[in-house]
Amino acid sequence: MRLKRVHNASSSVNVARNNVGSLALEAVGARSGSLMRSVLVVVFCLVGSVAASAAEPCPGNPDALGTSRVLTINPADFARIGSMQYRQTLPLEDHEVVITFDDGPIPPYTNAVLDTLASECVKATYFLVGEMARNYPSIVRRIYNAGHTIGTHSQNHPLAFQRLSVEKAERQVETGIESVDTALGDPKAISPFFRIPGLGRTNAIESYLASKTLVTWSADVVADDWKHIGAREIVRRAMRRLEEKGRGILLLHDIQPATALAVPVLLKQLKERGYRVVQVVAAGERPASLPELLGAPEYKKEGWPRVVKANASRTTPAKVALRNRAKSDTTTKRRRPAVAALHSDTANTNNWWHGQPQRGHTCSFPGWCGQ
Repeated sequence: MRLKRVHNASSSVNVARNNVGSLALEAVGARSGSLMRSVLVVVFCLVGSVAASAAEPCPGNPDALGTSRVLTINPADFARIGSMQYRQTLPLEDHEVVITFDDGPIPPYTNAVLDTLASECVKATYFLVGEMARNYPSIVRRIYNAGHTIGTHSQNHPLAFQRLSVEKAERQVETGIESVDTALGDPKAISPFFRIPGLGRTNAIESYLASKTLVTWSADVVADDWKHIGAREIVRRAMRRLEEKGRGILLLHDIQPATALAVPVLLKQLKERGYRVVQVVAAGERPASLPELLGAPEYKKEGWPRVVKANASRTTPAKVALRNRAKSDTTTKRRRPAVAALHSDTANTNNWWHGQPQRGHTCSFPGWCGQ
């Protein structure tokens, strides 16, 4: 199901309140007493129904977390967002969260995350690496057709992005966008959103991105899922930091096995604690859907690392299925995208997050278990 995009639910409510309210005043002028009370009841009922239209029911899951509203932003008004690095962030209300995923796509973990999001009718924002998109275009299209927002995250996720020359950084940005455009097959499908690899910002990089009307995304909350921690710890850190902030942009990585295991529990925790998911889109028209790439090799013909220890609280059918899925995808061998080797615990040691010991989660293919 594709979420109906309500660009400004609050303004719709205000318009409804004003229109229906004027009718109530006219009726009150003509009558009084019990009739006045009846009209006021009608007013409140109609306004309430308009507000509820911002989110649609989730088929097959009436208790789903869902997506409460869609926030449409003009890139010209939001050059840089995310309180971890910038003064400006998204205009979220208390207990609203924007869920974002970096570094993908990669099977089977991106697929597992997408399955979980679909089961809860939750929409997220994906920042895709160009080389990964080029290798797995059908997953890129699946992300889009599921109604998620797609931004970019450079071509190869280079180490220490902030140390690149301006020319190399620009090439990484442009080539990454081209690769994702090619995977999508429609340049209108991509959003003008960019997250700097490793959040390795510089004034020169940010000025370049602004010159291209690209919104630079940082984050408000991180869950440290690039570190070798298990699913339970990912959920604990994400929720603790969200509670401290009260709202915000949450940064996760869909290439991580532990993250794929953590997302179902995380969504359940968000629901139980009264959080509401907001999807962010850029102003402008985009295609409703894209043609699927059927029979693509990435779904059942790859050898991928197995999750050895996820440090989750207990084994569930979903976790067993994910592990079995990873184990079964071993029919052929194919060279990994070079970007994957960058996600190791020795990579990018000068970035802001590399100050704590890595522990708690292991993987039979260490090159996949880092940032």
